[in-house]
Amino acid sequence: MGARVTRMFRNFNLENRVHREISKEKPAVAPRHAGSVPPSAGSAEGAEIADSMNQKNAPLLALLRSVYVESKDPAAAAEASKEATAGTEAERRPLRFSLPGDPYGLVELTDVPKGKLTIAEALKALSSHQRQPETWTPEKIAQDYSLDLKDTKALLRFFIPFQVQIIPPKSTNAKQIKAS
Repeated sequence: MGARVTRMFRNFNLENRVHREISKEKPAVAPRHAGSVPPSAGSAEGAEIADSMNQKNAPLLALLRSVYVESKDPAAAAEASKEATAGTEAERRPLRFSLPGDPYGLVELTDVPKGKLTIAEALKALSSHQRQPETWTPEKIAQDYSLDLKDTKALLRFFIPFQVQIIPPKSTNAKQIKAS
């Protein structure tokens, strides 16, 4: 409703207001600065400027020749980075553990780069460390999975899978889930 009212006021007597605005006197243009006025082709001063622009300037040419620009092809840089990554991909280890079947619709992996884990391997290593921390020490996990010891300790410290904690109720008459 408000849009209709504002449209009505906005369009009221529109033609008359437009004609009034068009018929107003236009303001006079400010005079140009003498330095920005282009020299006329017939004057002697204009001819001198045109000649100086078309002549070669020896000192400027000497400076231009002293400039050396070295450019590199981005495609060549990309090939060099591919070659660098190809050297690191040679260090791969066979897969130690995988989930049965085709998990998540992904192609089954046969090997992974050293220093990396698959999700299944990470879950297996974390759960085995949680069940038997004396047997599965961070050093043994790092050695078995070709990981860095510092990364393995951080993994075991900060990623705790499937840790269930049952918090007792504060009152005795609270409802609890019964194990069946």
